Amino acid sequence: MSRPPTAAQRRVIDDAEPVTGRLRGTPAQLAALVKRGLAFRHPRPPHDHFLTPAGHRIREAPPEPGSGPGPVPVPATETPADADTGVFAARVGGEAEAGADGPARAREVHSAWQGLLELRRMTNPDGAADRPCGWERTHLVRAAALALEAAGHRPAGPDATEGYRVRATPQPEAVAVSAPDDGTLAACAATLEKAGWQTGAHTEPRTRARYLLASPRRR
Repeated sequence: MSRPPTAAQRRVIDDAEPVTGRLRGTPAQLAALVKRGLAFRHPRPPHDHFLTPAGHRIREAPPEPGSGPGPVPVPATETPADADTGVFAARVGGEAEAGADGPARAREVHSAWQGLLELRRMTNPDGAADRPCGWERTHLVRAAALALEAAGHRPAGPDATEGYRVRATPQPEAVAVSAPDDGTLAACAATLEKAGWQTGAHTEPRTRARYLLASPRRR
């Protein structure tokens, strides 16, 4: 991209829905983002506009100097601290302040999961919703955590011995999922496999703790 988006374009990008990247703006603003490769117009009615991968990268990067004030962007990190940004984030387990549970949280999680399924349908070449899309491959921890939380699994608290934890690994396209017992770990594996991930159980050599390595399935 030859030049950064304008302040008005940046505001439209920053206001996109966190998971799906659905955009709201004037026809001229949306057309300009499409022309620059930062958005695309969905071919099916109601023909909404969504961020492209390049648009998502802009959204997650700090504003260019001089681009004007705007909302604080979502950090590109995949740690429990994402829950402090004020933007929806699936709980990865171990958050110091995870926020309140209850019907409101359940609605948020359900909406985010449905949005992710729609993003799969829109961005996978064959329109498949049963396997992860490009956004999930660049947000592995958040994507795996959303699949688990949406299925009703409970994330671990900061000091709790119950619940799942999802963490990044040095391996490309793989996250580690831990749980306090084999039954919970097996349930997490079943959920991730149903959501389009492939999993394998492993044992940590030093502690003998069991964990999963999970990767997005490509086919």
